[in-house]
Amino acid sequence: QVHLVESGGGSVPAGGSLRLSCAASGSILRINAMGWHRPSPGKQRELVAAITRGGSTNYADSVKGRFTISRDNAKNTVYLQMNSLKPEDTAVYYCNADVLCLVGLAARRDDYWGQGTQVTVSS
Repeated sequence: QVHLVESGGGSVPAGGSLRLSCAASGSILRINAMGWHRPSPGKQRELVAAITRGGSTNYADSVKGRFTISRDNAKNTVYLQMNSLKPEDTAVYYCNADVLCLVGLAARRDDYWGQGTQVTVSS
């Protein structure tokens, strides 16, 4: 199995910065896309940012120019640098990964989620 563990959340004033990390561990053969999500009104979770294994990125309009997603494939880790934080960025941020892993003697592709890390931005 595969486990994703997030870290780096916390409380900051508006305009501040935080850097989230998410490390994947387990019987990993390859991690494809990785991303960060957060709850939003009307949706269970919205995509905040995503990155392919090759480094192509995609951002929600609300965070473009403020957040930067990156990854270290050797460490199976994805990062989210969050700058110019706003109170509306307050949420639990969840890491997600599309993983090809080893189950017994077979390879299996599945979607995994972390437990979430709280980000609180005060006005």
